[in-house]
Amino acid sequence: MPLNRTSSAVVLPNHLRIPSRNRVRNRPLLGDDFCLTPVDPADGPELWVAIDASRSHLERWLPWVPFNNTPVASQRYAESCSADWDSGRAVRLAIRDRATHQLLGIVGLDNCVHIHKSCELGYWLHRDAVGRGLMTRAASVALEFAFSELGIHRVRCAAATDNDPSLAVIRRLGFHFEGVARQAEYVCNRWLDHAVFGLLSTDERPWHAD
Repeated sequence: MPLNRTSSAVVLPNHLRIPSRNRVRNRPLLGDDFCLTPVDPADGPELWVAIDASRSHLERWLPWVPFNNTPVASQRYAESCSADWDSGRAVRLAIRDRATHQLLGIVGLDNCVHIHKSCELGYWLHRDAVGRGLMTRAASVALEFAFSELGIHRVRCAAATDNDPSLAVIRRLGFHFEGVARQAEYVCNRWLDHAVFGLLSTDERPWHAD
C-alpha cells in the first residue's frame, strides 16, 4: 500500500497518524527522569551493550535474545526498527536516562494494524534499571503517545503466566485480562503460556491521575 509522506508524519489512507522519526527525535517524549526517542541505526552499538549485559536477565522470557548474539545482529535490529517506523509497521522507542542519555531499554508499539487502529505493547529493560518502576512509567508515556498522537484504539499486551514482574507492569498500566494463550512461545527450551491483556483508548488509564 503506498504511503503519502510529509516532512512531519507518515500518513496512511486508513488514518493512523505516525509522526516522522525526525520529529520525535527533536521533541522526545519526556518522563520525570527518562526520555523516549526513536530507535535509529546509530543506536546499534548501544543496543548491543545493553542486550549483552542483560542476556541472562532477558533470555528466560524473550525468544529473540539468543539470535541477537553479535554487534552486527544488534545493528541490523536497529536498522529494522527505523525501517518499520518509516513504513508504519511499528514504533519502537529507546528508553534513555534524562541526565546521562544512557540507553536503558526499549518500549515498542509493535504490529501496527492500521485498518483496526491496533498495536501490541512490548518492552525490555537493562538489568541495572529494573526494580524502580521505570518500565511502568515509560510504558505509560508510550501508551499515551499511542492513543493521543497515533490514533490507536486498542493495544494488546501479553506476558508469560509465571513472569510476575512483567504481569505487574501490565496490571499497573490498567490493562484488562482477556485470557490465556496456551503454549504461545517456545523460549529457553520450554513452552510458555501467555496471559493476554487489552487496553482500549476508551478505558480508564491510571496514569492520568498522576
